[in-house]
Amino acid sequence: MAPKSKPKAKPKAEAKRLPLREPALRPTFRRERRALNSGLFPVAGCDEAGRGPLAGPVVAAAVILDPARIPRGLNDSKKLGAEEREALYLKICATAHVSISIASTGRIDRDNILRASLWALARAVKTLPVRPKLVFVDGNMKIDCGCDCEAIVSGDALVNSIAAASIVAKVTRDRLMKRLGLQHPGYGFERHMGYPVPEHFAALQRLGATIHHRRSFAPVAARLAAQNASLGAVSDEIVADLLPL
Repeated sequence: MAPKSKPKAKPKAEAKRLPLREPALRPTFRRERRALNSGLFPVAGCDEAGRGPLAGPVVAAAVILDPARIPRGLNDSKKLGAEEREALYLKICATAHVSISIASTGRIDRDNILRASLWALARAVKTLPVRPKLVFVDGNMKIDCGCDCEAIVSGDALVNSIAAASIVAKVTRDRLMKRLGLQHPGYGFERHMGYPVPEHFAALQRLGATIHHRRSFAPVAARLAAQNASLGAVSDEIVADLLPL
């Protein structure tokens, strides 16, 4: 009698693997180092803060880092807390060449926000105490800055020099908006920095627009139109005199 064949063992189900966490993206000095090794020195990074708000200027910064004294912890300013940004701001200003440029609300309304931002970025580079040979700029548009320029999308998360510039621009603009908050109580500039949040919309509706609001931005333009209508469509000069300063 033939021996009974043993039942085949069921193949073990493969254990499900949990997806690996992607490593946190941090900016590096690789692009700058590559440029330095090819003879391009100095190398600057530039970025701006404040393209989206309804009030306040756009602030641009340009930074040339010292390869021997790069502050630890550089990152996209949006990924850092206020205290971290302030601490890094002081370290950057103490170890690097730094320049700041401001595009006013008047320039923003006259030229549009994109052109005003590009102007501020270019001016920040041109007013650096040392003229760079290469500039890395955050975004997808190059700037006319008098030297080679490379646009890098998400550059503030990839390039140390741009990350440093983003921190300088953000801290500078936040400090400025906090001062405007003291001058214009009730708007909450010191909290939302002029961005379109419910608190700001409510203040705009309640108090009207200040001279620091961007008249070319739709919510501000609508509020000014309502003010004009309530005043019987008087001239712009009279409306300007009546706006809270």
